[in-house]
Parts: sequence; structure tokens; C-alpha cells
Amino acid sequence: MIIPKEVKTVVDRLEKAGFESYIVGGCSRDFLINKNPNDWDVTTLAKPEEIQKIFPNNFYENKFLTVTVQTKSKDPRLKEIEVTTFRSEAKYTDKRHPDEIRFSKTLKEDLARRDFTINAIAIRLKSKDKFEIIDPFNGKEDLKNKIIKAVGKADDRFSEDALRLMRALRLAVTLGFQIEEKTKQAIVKNASSLKLISTERIRDEFVKIIISDKAAEGIELLRSLGLLKYIVSELEEGYKVSQNKHHIYDCYEHNLLSLKYAAKEKFSLEIRLASLFHDIAKPRVKRGKGKDATFYNHEIVGAQMTAKILERLKFPRDQIEKISRLVRYHLFYYNVGEVGESSVRRLLKNVGPENIEDLLKVRMADRIGSGVPKAEPYKLRHLKYVMDKVSQDPLSPKMLKIDGNDVIKILKINPGPKIGWVLDILLAQVLEDPKKNKKEILNNEVKKLGDLSEKELKKLSDNSEKEIATVEQKKDEMTKEKYWVT
Repeated sequence: MIIPKEVKTVVDRLEKAGFESYIVGGCSRDFLINKNPNDWDVTTLAKPEEIQKIFPNNFYENKFLTVTVQTKSKDPRLKEIEVTTFRSEAKYTDKRHPDEIRFSKTLKEDLARRDFTINAIAIRLKSKDKFEIIDPFNGKEDLKNKIIKAVGKADDRFSEDALRLMRALRLAVTLGFQIEEKTKQAIVKNASSLKLISTERIRDEFVKIIISDKAAEGIELLRSLGLLKYIVSELEEGYKVSQNKHHIYDCYEHNLLSLKYAAKEKFSLEIRLASLFHDIAKPRVKRGKGKDATFYNHEIVGAQMTAKILERLKFPRDQIEKISRLVRYHLFYYNVGEVGESSVRRLLKNVGPENIEDLLKVRMADRIGSGVPKAEPYKLRHLKYVMDKVSQDPLSPKMLKIDGNDVIKILKINPGPKIGWVLDILLAQVLEDPKKNKKEILNNEVKKLGDLSEKELKKLSDNSEKEIATVEQKKDEMTKEKYWVT
């Protein structure tokens, strides 16, 4: 890993102007563990107006002493570099925003206000490729031991900004770290403070957990540390709620294992959320006990619950509609030779052709989450084949550049079977040579066919129908081969 020239330039210009400056925060953490930072932050002794003089190409529209310096980099992660004056903060009465932000004279004061030790490490550039690490809270050691630990007293850090409760879990999940015991205890103690945080900020952290490789572990960590009830309490309703003879896991565990598979397969955010929520209504609709318990209409109630959850978390409307639809139809029934093409067409219409592949992925996650060994059994592959088949345009005269009305005009005849015979003959010709599907060429062919007797025309039509059927069969065989079905 090397520090990008754009970052070096910003630090160098500040230092040359006489202002002590450091690379800080998540980017210094990521840099030290050989992970490419998503953005870069610099902290400096220079005040905002002094930073703006050094970097005229900037914008400054916040209360946090941060000037965004704009560069000419082609890398989107380096187009903007945030430069913040050393600062210290007073009380956080609302557990969200500092009551007052004050300039600080030392780097240590600035680092002391940060959330976790691994984010309280600064890098001072020395010469060309040399740098010094400033680490007053032993963050480098915690990086080495893969530990998330609050700076100073954990209670104080979480009292300052309650979103740090979720951030601790998100960092643990995305970095593969463990949360230090005292920090963990403070999370449990302060969990209810999450109610004071804006929905949008909670949603953003929640999404980062869901799209991580260890999404299921993240949800369980939220539950075990008392945070899940303030985000998606409906999921906790399934904890220790048994299912029936078809399931070996309880409702909550099954949802988590479905999410785990979706994350392992790198499925999209929408598929992961649908996998997590697909059986969320089971505890509410459960009737009976033990192996014969039933969960009638759980997919319908689940879709309604999913929509309400996502609305509450202020997800975009299109995502809410898609995820709810995937939950609603995740229980589709299909058996080879038992469910007809009309039922498959109806499923395609209800779910939307654009969502069908995602629905099948939710079904795979559901299967693995139930403990079965195969995500995609033969009948799911066969369903894909039927869906593909019914979605294809059938071979018919409608594919031609002329229609029955054209034939009537050219041959000057009344409607009758002769028109269909002509179109079938033309279709067979076009299937053999698609270049012939041009109005002028087809018009000439119609004139030639018009000279034939009805008997000759009928015989040609019968032969054409056989050729069309052969092409249909080959097309079907290719579709079957695509999905490995017979």
C-alpha cells in the first residue's frame, strides 16, 4: 500500500504553510491493514479559513470545521479530500450532536474525541515514502489483535453519539474483529439510546451490515447485544419459535441461515433482505404446536410486514416494492409435470419477469436455510426452463414483415384457409433464411405462390408446418440443455 499523491500533496501544502497535519480516521486504519480506503481524511492545526486560502478549489458548508478540498484526480475516492481542523467537543445532550465544537491545539486532543482506538491512529508524513505513526491509545495493537475497543471510557463515547453502538458492530462484522468486553458491556447498557438516532443513519449502518460477507453474524450480534429490537424488532419475534416437521431450525435461525447463504453467494441487497424477511410473519400466523404446526398465509402477511419495516427505515420506494414482492411470492409451488405453463405465466406476471431470477435465488437461500444440501434441485432448474420457454416468442407468422391483409391485397382474394397456407410457407422460408424477412421479398414470394393450385399450396403448407415444428423442437432442446433438464 502507498499513500496516494493527491493526499501527499494536500498534507505537504499544509505543512509548507506552517500547519501541522496528519492523515487520520478510517483511512489510516485501512492503510495499516493493507485495505484500500474508500476516502481520505486529514486533520490539521489550520483553521477552516486558512485551509480555504491554501486550497481555493473547495467547499465548506458544515459546522464541524471540515473543508472539502477538491482535486483533479480521476479516482473517485480521491476527487475530494476532507480536511478538518484539530477539534475537541463538549457534551452531547441529545446523544447525536456535540453541544459545542471547539478548536484544539494538539493532535492528542483531537484523537481523544474519536470513537474507537483503531480509528484514533494518525499518520505523519516525513520524507518521500516514510511516515510516522502517532498512536496514543494503542490502536495499532488492537488492529493487530483484531479488537474493537472504545477510546477512553466506552460509556462516554456511546453517550456522545449513540450511532457508535451500531458502528462498533458494523466494524466488527466488516473487518472480522471482536468487540472488547468492556466496550460490549457498554453497548448493552446504552442500547436504548439508539432510539434517539435518525432513521436514515440507522438504515445506512444496517445496510452496511447486510451487504457484508458476515451479514448473518451481524444480525445475531445486533440481537445478542440488545440493538436489534430498536431496528427490526419483528425479527426477534421468531427467536426460539419452533416450526414443524419440515424444518430443523426455529424461525429466527432459519431466517439467519437463509441470509448467510445469500451473503456467501454475493447476492444483491434486495435478495439478502428478502431472504432475511421471507418467513418473518411465521410467529404471528402460527397455529398449533410441534411437528403439525401450520403457518398459513405467512407469505402474504410477511410481504405486508416487510413493506412496513422498510418504510419505517425509509428505504426507497422501488426497493420496498421489489423486496416485498419477493417475500410475497417466495412460496410458489412447482412440480415437474404437475404445474402447467399457464401457472408459470401467472407467476411471471405477478413477480415481474425482471424479478424472477432474484425470486429463484431467494428460494435457494430458503432451501439452504432449511438445512437441505442442494440449493438448486432438478425441479428448480426445470422451472427455469419452463419460464424461459413461455417467455420466448413462439414461431408464428406474426414474425413476418407482412400479414394476412397484405396477402389478401396482393392475391385479391377473400379471407380463407389459403391465406394461412401462404403465411406458413413464407415462415418456413424465413426460418431457413432470415434475410428473406423483408416486405419487398415476401411480397414477390406471395405473387409466385398465387400461381399455384390449392392442392399444391396445401401440400407446401403441410411440409412447411413440419419444418416449423422441427425448428420448434430444436429450439426447445437447446433451452432444455441450457438448464440441464430432460
